[in-house]
Amino acid sequence: MKVAVEAVGGVPREGQAQMAEAVEHTITTGQHLAVQAGTGTGKSLAYLVPAIRHAVADGTTVVVSTATIALQRQLVDRDLPRLSDALAETLGRRPTFAILKGRRNYLCLNRIHGNAPSEPDEDALFDAFAASALERQVQRVQEWATETETGDRDELVPGVTDQAWRQLSVTAKECLGVHRCPVGTDCFAERARAEAGRADIVVTNHALLAIDALDDRPVLPEHDVVLVDEAHDLVDRVTSAATGELTAGAVKLAARRCGRAVDEETADRLDEAAEGLELVLEDAAPGRLEELPEALGGALAVVRDAAWACISALGPERKEDVEGSTARKLAHALTEDVHDTAVRLLEGFGGDQQHDVVWVSGEPNRPKAVRVAPIGVGGLLRERLFGQRTTVLTSATLSLGGSFDTLARQWGLPPEQQVEQAAGMATAKEAPSDGGTLKWTGLDVGSPFEHQRSGILYIARHLPPPGRDGLQPQVLDEITELVQAAGGRTLGLFSSRRAAEQAGEELRKRLSTPVLCQGDDTTALLVKRFAEDPETSLFGTLSLWQGVDVPGESLQLVIMDRIPFPRPDDPLASARQQRISEHGGNGFLTVAGTHAALLLAQGAGRLLRSPNDRGVIAVLDPRLSTARYGGFLRASLPPFWTTHDPEVVRGALKRLTSG
Repeated sequence: MKVAVEAVGGVPREGQAQMAEAVEHTITTGQHLAVQAGTGTGKSLAYLVPAIRHAVADGTTVVVSTATIALQRQLVDRDLPRLSDALAETLGRRPTFAILKGRRNYLCLNRIHGNAPSEPDEDALFDAFAASALERQVQRVQEWATETETGDRDELVPGVTDQAWRQLSVTAKECLGVHRCPVGTDCFAERARAEAGRADIVVTNHALLAIDALDDRPVLPEHDVVLVDEAHDLVDRVTSAATGELTAGAVKLAARRCGRAVDEETADRLDEAAEGLELVLEDAAPGRLEELPEALGGALAVVRDAAWACISALGPERKEDVEGSTARKLAHALTEDVHDTAVRLLEGFGGDQQHDVVWVSGEPNRPKAVRVAPIGVGGLLRERLFGQRTTVLTSATLSLGGSFDTLARQWGLPPEQQVEQAAGMATAKEAPSDGGTLKWTGLDVGSPFEHQRSGILYIARHLPPPGRDGLQPQVLDEITELVQAAGGRTLGLFSSRRAAEQAGEELRKRLSTPVLCQGDDTTALLVKRFAEDPETSLFGTLSLWQGVDVPGESLQLVIMDRIPFPRPDDPLASARQQRISEHGGNGFLTVAGTHAALLLAQGAGRLLRSPNDRGVIAVLDPRLSTARYGGFLRASLPPFWTTHDPEVVRGALKRLTSG
């Protein structure tokens, strides 16, 4: 470990060494491990070093899964190259690594070469401007295809819309297969898979990890250990991967694809089913469906039967020309998805054994859709992840309310296992004898930061509870005074886009320092401008709660306008709360409280990004101090020094600015 730390220019840390030792023990014993490691611990090295050692010694592959592209890039571009160089002599060879994503993330050379029909978006069929814009983007991707060595979408800068990318990529189901495809030997996705199959360490994302668990056909190389970084996001990413969606547009596209490969009457039947679904969805109110409305049920049944007729007409794969074979494969893949989603929606109701939540979504500038998602993914993770491979889960935010139990239940692990604590941390319960259930250990290695000396948690107890009609005048006044005291240097985290824009608009009138608001530009460029000018403030919503890493004087104040509970009408959250309450649990605290605790902890984690950082976390919601659930939420935050006095906080901010 010492060699690795020195190679990346770091300094030895007690928490990092403790975590590395625990990861090594886990790999040896096969007992799962959850590790909370605060910012600055150096947790990626703590799990990579024992993982590399295991992979090389046993001639196996270890999979590292992350939630964000930023962390993937850090691992592949910085941490793993340095570690490979540093450990080569000790291990007797240079360890290898690769990055692997879902097939849709890579260009399809078969489509680049024109061996598939183009599929303009529905709007582009009637809008010359939209068609022209789509054509320009597709042309740019085609030009890039002659230069790229990887075909990886994330390397195309600036990027293109999903519509344009879909024209030149395929899903795993749409792929002809390496042996049938005329350019299969040069396929970007196959090359990435082959490279991953030879690597000691494979870096992937939670979505592909979920797909690997959901599908009987493995998409990841054979592996015996999984390291899940950013594990606080695992449940949401797995849920997203297991969510189905049906729109009239998708059914129409399936009909158009089938029109090239089956008789006109059968394809028209599917197109008519799409029109029927569109009419029903136009009249449907957005929200969760407790029971299936008769009209929607009828429309879904018609879609299901028409899709099955097309699948039957397409028949089994047969030898034919490349373009015909590609068109048939594209038609079959999408039509099968349409059919299977319609079946799942129709079966998503009734009885105590209901496992799915169904709802109609109505988002701005998007056609209405009917969606279906699992109420929980713990059973899936327990069976297909923990039941098959040794797993390490790590994040700066795993202990909620002072316990790992909350997330353990969501992951499908038994609660109340023994949790080891670094010095100064709260004591957890000891695990009971669990008679053959999955074994796991929790470890909290703390943080190298001295939170009580470096940060203040300010709870504005004198403010009124948040309302539904935007930010109240007292809250806007409070934000103004805090940002003025800090001289800018503020990250404003708001629970809604509306609140962020209201605050941004109002404070631009009141302040002499610049205020940026999410939506003014790309998030990456806004964060860059914020980091470069200490007097600038940045206001935004969800992605900023977890995605900002700005050490130094540019960020000395984090404002949260309210406790970030999920919306009361959120379909998944409400269904999960109801299920837990029906079984005698506290649905609100287990679901809404967990959601809020995670985001609060993640938001607070934006403040201290380096050992010399100082500042204030200001929560403008008195319920954090006064409500019964406030203690649970406060116990999920780092141990900052806490105050309710606005004058104390403004004085501290002014001293920071002048110092």
